[in-house]
Amino acid sequence: MGSRKPSTRERLLDTAGQLLGELGIDRVTTNLICERAGVTPPALYYYFGDKYEVIAALGERLMGRQNDALVRWLERHSGGGIQAYAEHSGDLLRETAEITEAEPGGVWIERALHSSPRLEHIRIESHRYVTDKLAEAFAPFLPGRPRDQIWLRMRMLVEFGYVATELLHAETGMSREAILAETTRIQKSATLALLEF
Repeated sequence: MGSRKPSTRERLLDTAGQLLGELGIDRVTTNLICERAGVTPPALYYYFGDKYEVIAALGERLMGRQNDALVRWLERHSGGGIQAYAEHSGDLLRETAEITEAEPGGVWIERALHSSPRLEHIRIESHRYVTDKLAEAFAPFLPGRPRDQIWLRMRMLVEFGYVATELLHAETGMSREAILAETTRIQKSATLALLEF
């Protein structure tokens, strides 16, 4: 049995992601996406109003895949409490980076979500979703701790983790493994500190 043929919408997204990776956000146009995907402009405009809507959909798809990895990670380590989450934070960081790298244009999608005011809400909503999931998972292990304190710590760790993931793709003077190891060390320490205050 062969793999299913991607829908026109998915083909447009994959093509736009590939073009982002090749050309960057400024040089990608809807006409170029259509030409490369082998569809007419009306086919693209059936799904998307302009190139920013295409990139927004790419961002939502990428963030969704990263968020799915988080949910699996939380389930996998829920029995071990905060210590297990802290010990395995590097696994989640590495998987998030690998998801970004496997996504057509993934690195450029993340850059676009930071650089465009029209797109940053996608990143922020995703990061808040991740923060909510983490706070929900951690709260039972921190009885009596105000949820807003847990949420704030998780929110800071989420942002730090994503910045570190972006650093993997922007910093050429540091090894990938060094960035991952140092980020994991800092996240682990900050996570375990929740047990102290």
